[in-house]
Amino acid sequence: MEGVGIMVDLHCHILPGADDGAEDLSESILMARIAVEQGITTIVATPHHLNNQYENPRTKIIEQVEKLNLVLQQEKIELKILPGQETRIYGEMVQGIEEGEIQPINGTQYVLVEFSSSHVPRYTEQLFYDIQMKGFIPIVVHPERNQEIIERPEILYQLVKKGALTQVTASSICGDFGKKIKNFSLQLIEANLTHFIASDAHHTRVRTFKMQEAYDVIQAKYGLEMVYAFKENAALVIEGQHVYKDVPERVKKKKVLGLF
Repeated sequence: MEGVGIMVDLHCHILPGADDGAEDLSESILMARIAVEQGITTIVATPHHLNNQYENPRTKIIEQVEKLNLVLQQEKIELKILPGQETRIYGEMVQGIEEGEIQPINGTQYVLVEFSSSHVPRYTEQLFYDIQMKGFIPIVVHPERNQEIIERPEILYQLVKKGALTQVTASSICGDFGKKIKNFSLQLIEANLTHFIASDAHHTRVRTFKMQEAYDVIQAKYGLEMVYAFKENAALVIEGQHVYKDVPERVKKKKVLGLF
């Protein structure tokens, strides 16, 4: 299968001083070295945008990505950085895309969208429809860590059924956010409700890459074919190609010792 030799990380906070990720250039370089050790060849830099704390419009991101790529070349680190953005969902998002404030993944039709950790706004379905009518495809980042989606997975099912994609965090699959989130991540994989695995790495010590480890978990549980599919999808996204999607299913509520 082509694209398997390359490992693309679609969600990473590697830009120096842009948000709560790498504090400075030296940490960005260190993160880049760790990424390469993990087998990652390409990283989409996705600083937070409009999350009540940080603003990273498209022009700023493109500039920072160019600078970081130059530094990595000088340091002889075999890693390519592409521009992206983790945008917190907001009502005027279509306008943000049209006015060039939002940076889709590598300038393709794919846009990363973040919900708050507690809920999913009621207007999400309509907004996603409007985004898709403009020829863009929303990718929901870390749905497995959203309280409302954990309680009501039907919300995610409806969004995916209507054309949205989702990305689960590698550390969630490794159990770093606890057993409940790990189990829910695996349920999303089993129900064809996620299409990409990405690191969402912020630092070098805590919240680091964990990509290889997550793929090992997936391989042990679901086989190599599934690992290939996830890797291939990430490689397709940065080229603006169509990704592989299986028909989404509803998450089956697992009974825990007859408590329900």
